[in-house]
Amino acid sequence: MTTDTREDAPQDSAQSTSRFAFSSLTVSNPVRLVLVLVVGVVPWSVQTFSTGATTLLFAWGLLTPSPLSITTITDFFFRYTAGLPDYILVWPVGVVCYVVAVASALSGTIFGREDVRITAAGLALAGVTQLEVARGFSVQPGRTAWPLGTVVLWAVAGFVYWSHKEATSR
Repeated sequence: MTTDTREDAPQDSAQSTSRFAFSSLTVSNPVRLVLVLVVGVVPWSVQTFSTGATTLLFAWGLLTPSPLSITTITDFFFRYTAGLPDYILVWPVGVVCYVVAVASALSGTIFGREDVRITAAGLALAGVTQLEVARGFSVQPGRTAWPLGTVVLWAVAGFVYWSHKEATSR
């Protein structure tokens, strides 16, 4: 007896369901990757000072708009490391969590193999670290920090996780 391997040959329902689910997941992988990458260009924390100055903290470094000043995360930690408070040391931990999420989403786009729980967990943990950074800045006199990154990281983590969960539960 021969097996019909043509694409138009009838398939059993379990096989066609898994094929449908896999194809619907791979279509959304680039969207997840774009969402995860967008989080990297949004300021993770906005520090405002009583003098009116503002500093934006990103995954890649610090930006002070006036006067324009950019400090990369590597410069910050390898040049200006003397006496850093503990709360700022969680910033690179958040970046590592974010890189894990990017790697997971990228793996899903390139290879079709993404564990969405890893992507969502990396984003959620990065959000927790940025909440601590903002708290640390805010307890200093004359400073206020707005944890914008925490909100965005958690929103994208929730969307990534729940949209995948919804797609796979059908």
